[in-house]
Amino acid sequence: MSVAIVMPARNEEEALPRVLAEIPAGMADRIVVVDNGSEDETARVARDAGAEVVWEERPGYGCACQAGLAHLLDNPPEIVVFLDADHSDYPEDLPVLLSPLFDNEADFVCGSRVELAGSGVLPPQVRWGNGLATWLISLLFDHSYTDMGPFRAIRWESLQSLQMRDPAYGWNAEMQVKALQRGLRVVEVPVRYRQRIGQSKISGTLKGTFLAGHGIIFTILALRFFPARQA
Repeated sequence: MSVAIVMPARNEEEALPRVLAEIPAGMADRIVVVDNGSEDETARVARDAGAEVVWEERPGYGCACQAGLAHLLDNPPEIVVFLDADHSDYPEDLPVLLSPLFDNEADFVCGSRVELAGSGVLPPQVRWGNGLATWLISLLFDHSYTDMGPFRAIRWESLQSLQMRDPAYGWNAEMQVKALQRGLRVVEVPVRYRQRIGQSKISGTLKGTFLAGHGIIFTILALRFFPARQA
């Protein structure tokens, strides 16, 4: 099955070469790095490593993901993987993430960090926010996720059926909730997680943490109580 990796990146020139080098050989047919307004050499190091580079000047994680998907429209893969460019995820865990899709056991696979994350890597505010978000999804949609982690894989046709819209922090929550609403086969697998290279744009600042939490909770509630507006 053909696999494409979409990697949103902003000012990741230090981390990105290591992430790209650690992607297992032969696991991805295309690697698309979306430069989301970087002020460093992110685009250059991505090209030097053989990745396709897309420029997206609109800020926001969701905007970056959408730009990467639009770039793939010329030759859509069967599976799309979303992988952060900051070296916090382990690209070596890609076979674990893809296995349920290759075995036709799932349409959407989420990597869950809660069991295998390094000690102290997930700060209290992240664990608390994950707990609140997954509890809300369980309460409102009757499905027990354990994490809202960014490392995930989904079939191209399934992803198109979700009609993703969120431009920012609610992207992952939107995907996880809409997958349930559309009746996709959803599987979580444990993945490792480590300290990122550089400062996090979200959990590394009070503002980022607040905005991310607000975006995630708003998205979950909107999809439950105003689904027509989010379709």
